[in-house]
Amino acid sequence: MKKVLTIAGSDCSGGAGIQADLKTMTAHKVYGMSVITALTAQNTTGVYGILEAGTEFVANQMDCVFTDIVPDAVKIGMVSSAPIIETIAKKLTEYQAKNIVLDPVMVSTSGSKLLSDDAMDALITKLIPLADIITPNLPEAECLCGFSIHTKEEMVRAAEAIAKFCKAAILIKGGHLSDTADDLLYTAGKTHWFSSSRVDNPNTHGTGCTLSSAIACNLAMGYPAETSVEHAKNYITGALQAGLDLGKGSGPLDHCFDL
Repeated sequence: MKKVLTIAGSDCSGGAGIQADLKTMTAHKVYGMSVITALTAQNTTGVYGILEAGTEFVANQMDCVFTDIVPDAVKIGMVSSAPIIETIAKKLTEYQAKNIVLDPVMVSTSGSKLLSDDAMDALITKLIPLADIITPNLPEAECLCGFSIHTKEEMVRAAEAIAKFCKAAILIKGGHLSDTADDLLYTAGKTHWFSSSRVDNPNTHGTGCTLSSAIACNLAMGYPAETSVEHAKNYITGALQAGLDLGKGSGPLDHCFDL
């Protein structure tokens, strides 16, 4: 049994965050564990409250996991403050965690900035250097590279800029492109495109969480980065094509479409 840890926030409506991660892990037949960084009051129509966990409690959770059931991969999602980011980085280094997938949640779907400047700095200087793969969408990639991205050529330029301070494989998700939904995997100067047509489904709550978790599951199973991303994209495409329709807003995916 492969074991995967998610470090993220809780989504009480079950579509994103810890809940989406654990469902994804179950669908991949790996053993899922969680370290919760924050409780959120949210549903398909928006986020209505956030209650952060204290740094000591985040550290306590990580100690409990790593000293007992050692993860084969780690997915990191919502980390909203510099102290929490620094705590996570310290513990990942202490326990020599492997196969770390970082989904740098920095910008909301509506375009609102989710991280303070000091938290952004901590993410870039403390957490990104530990990652094996980072999975920014276009607005998050823009935050990291410092310029706007509208084309596939600009996605490559952004990856090259991010690679100057990030040694990890960089997966820039093209879901915000106007003409395609192609994703770019940039590793050690090499580019690999994953072409995909846009799935006609407005219910996309939790897609970023789900994709990064699926990549972590595949890394835990021993697949290389490129294959892990390919498998994860196939999984999320199936979850979207299943056409689940719950809630009054942008609803969740059908994580268990293939069970």
